[in-house]
Amino acid sequence: GSHDSFSYWVDEKSPVGPDQATAIKRLARISLVKKIMKKWSVTQNLTFKEQLEGGIRYFDLRVSSKPGEIEQEIYFIHGLFGIKVWDGLKEINTFLEQHPKEVVFLDFNHFYAMDDSHHYFLINRIRSAFGSKLCSVECVEYVLIFYHSPLYQEYSFLWPGNKMPAPWANTTNVHKLLQFLETTLEERSRYGTFHVSQAILTPRVKTIARHLIRGLKNTLVHRNLPMILNWVKAQKPGVMGVNIITSDFVELVDFAATVIALNDLLLEEDESAS
Repeated sequence: GSHDSFSYWVDEKSPVGPDQATAIKRLARISLVKKIMKKWSVTQNLTFKEQLEGGIRYFDLRVSSKPGEIEQEIYFIHGLFGIKVWDGLKEINTFLEQHPKEVVFLDFNHFYAMDDSHHYFLINRIRSAFGSKLCSVECVEYVLIFYHSPLYQEYSFLWPGNKMPAPWANTTNVHKLLQFLETTLEERSRYGTFHVSQAILTPRVKTIARHLIRGLKNTLVHRNLPMILNWVKAQKPGVMGVNIITSDFVELVDFAATVIALNDLLLEEDESAS
């Protein structure tokens, strides 16, 4: 999986998103501030199509209306507005049309500036994009939509958000991150759900202040990804092990290939059992 999967493009010219504090919105009236925000808002380089082609199958999605817009259009958001959700869904569906045996997980886990009418608009967009590919909560095939809002109960093709827990370490320290990933994995088997191991480091305000111009990739990601990847290589899949693993800038190391290769361990177990 990829973290903030849509953030490969954010709009410096749009207003700061409703996911940001009032103080940030005021500061962002200075054009340089938005350029700096972009360096910390972008967590991926690859488009949805490129991520899919690279092996990514779980997408972490945050969405928002654009306050002041007359239409109900919904956008991806991470500090700054990204592309329209509709455009992203169509791109994913085009890939699925070309690869009919693939399964994708779309996790809509943060909503901003959205009332019920915005939710109904978005859910109808999801239904229009994927149609019969959407699978109900009774099956696990094709497109699984996790919707972290009570409105999931009104639609058979929306899975409740609590079926896709994604505990968040919220640390800049790679050693604390890896310890957190180990601890939360131990808790996983209790709940009988999917499970996202968020192998990501999160900048604090002081981190951003100290490294304003360098941005997320050059400050936290580059130097820590090799250690995170080594942790991934040491994991085992299955009921007691890892399930879905997400990362920033998934193309910087062999992240997707390394995660996918863990499935070979399941095949080896099957062969030894038979």
